[in-house]
Amino acid sequence: MTQETNTLLTSLVEGYDFKSDCLELGAALIGGKAEPTAQVRLPLKMLNRHGLIAGATGTGKTVTLQTMAEQLSVAGVPVFLADVKGDLTGLAQPAEPSEKLSARLAELGHEFTARTNPVEFLSLGGNGEGIPVRASVDSFGPILLARVLELNETQEECLQLIFHYADSNKLPLDDLSDLKAVISFLLSDEGASALKALGGVSPSTASVILRGITIMQTQGLDQFFGQPEFDTADFLQVRDGAGVINILELPSVSSQPMLFSTFLMWLLADMFEDLPEAGDLEKPKLVFFLDEAHLLFKDATKAFTDAIINTVRLIRSKGVGLFFITQSPTDLPDEVLGQLGNRIQHAVRVFTAKDQSALKQIIKTFPSGELDLQEALTQAGVGEAVVTVLGEKGAPTPVAWTKMSSPGSNIGPASPEMMAQVRGTSTLAAQYTAAVDRDSAREMLEAKTQAAPPAPAPDPEPEQEPRRESAPRQSQSRQEENPMVDMAMGAAKVIGRELIRGFFGNRKRRRRW
Repeated sequence: MTQETNTLLTSLVEGYDFKSDCLELGAALIGGKAEPTAQVRLPLKMLNRHGLIAGATGTGKTVTLQTMAEQLSVAGVPVFLADVKGDLTGLAQPAEPSEKLSARLAELGHEFTARTNPVEFLSLGGNGEGIPVRASVDSFGPILLARVLELNETQEECLQLIFHYADSNKLPLDDLSDLKAVISFLLSDEGASALKALGGVSPSTASVILRGITIMQTQGLDQFFGQPEFDTADFLQVRDGAGVINILELPSVSSQPMLFSTFLMWLLADMFEDLPEAGDLEKPKLVFFLDEAHLLFKDATKAFTDAIINTVRLIRSKGVGLFFITQSPTDLPDEVLGQLGNRIQHAVRVFTAKDQSALKQIIKTFPSGELDLQEALTQAGVGEAVVTVLGEKGAPTPVAWTKMSSPGSNIGPASPEMMAQVRGTSTLAAQYTAAVDRDSAREMLEAKTQAAPPAPAPDPEPEQEPRRESAPRQSQSRQEENPMVDMAMGAAKVIGRELIRGFFGNRKRRRRW
């Protein structure tokens, strides 16, 4: 072993020698061989500094995610992850031992232990075999909904004002039909004065939003909105000392990528708004893995991107660790990437000049050291990764070319029998399976219309004049309360809404944390 190799080995052994509880990621590769004395580990207390799992397709990101999720569960930390390819259900089923697997783990200084993890299978709106996860339109909020509807910034601002109108008039928005009813009312003769009072919402813009909602309904996307609304407090289950792994089934993410990625962000934002401050914990309350992270930022408005940045920056104080999973760090804005202290970078495939440029950018995101990063990133095999994490004192560890460990659960989908068993024993099924259609904005506005008195007869003439004057007088009295209404109505109402809504305009609600 050369002196250079000795220096690298010594720095890795010392750099990952942590005293607190850790995730065991694997063993460092020195000269192409796994070195069991150089264990690559990630302290549990540093998981709320967030992280990144990146790499080209087929390099092992999913197995790394599964290994981390399983170890977190063993440590009593609940996990949320999205199952885009349908192969994470294997976390519920123990792996079969094999000589190949045992030999691989022995190289790392690890032992194989078959494990069955506590799992909840979830699906958006019941569009799958898991427990339905629904959001009320009210809770989802205008910024996230604008993202799904692909509205521009002006239309997004108008949607915020429409939500404010519903808030102010105590009109619950459970599903898309409720929002359509509110917009339709504002576009009607009866709601014309209310629409004008909102300031800045033109009938043409409201009509554009209305058409977008109708298109969503014709595509069957309204099933994701409604009651009972999923309470993200249910992600924090611990059973017999093991954290529950919540697996959200997203098999058709390619058909509606905007909707699915935005729904993941709603789940995270919903937790952020109501979790109490926790400070630095010995282990996180929850680790949230956000797969296909690049979809969050594709064609995103500034308001949406800023909300993500603020959520990532602040949610660590609530005891939540967040890992973005994507093919390349360059998929994420610098403001987000700068918040991700733990990096697991699987192989980078370089085929074009653009790939070469991206490689240079990726190398710059790692701390400098003994390792030849260009060689490691391009030559890493399947199941290998370039790793740096935050140590117990918050400083980055030396970069380690790592042969990653393997889980004790099944790599790949669980059997149909195991899937049925998990669904049959779910503690959430009774609460969320059946959809509920309660009285909300649509029903309230319909009742208001039906209860309205018939229009007065043309005669006698004196009775008509007071009715023509009454609406302007009422509007004038409201304007006299605020002389700046013509110039600042829109901004003032958005600010008022922000006092009860979060970064994404999602409604805050009482929790049972």
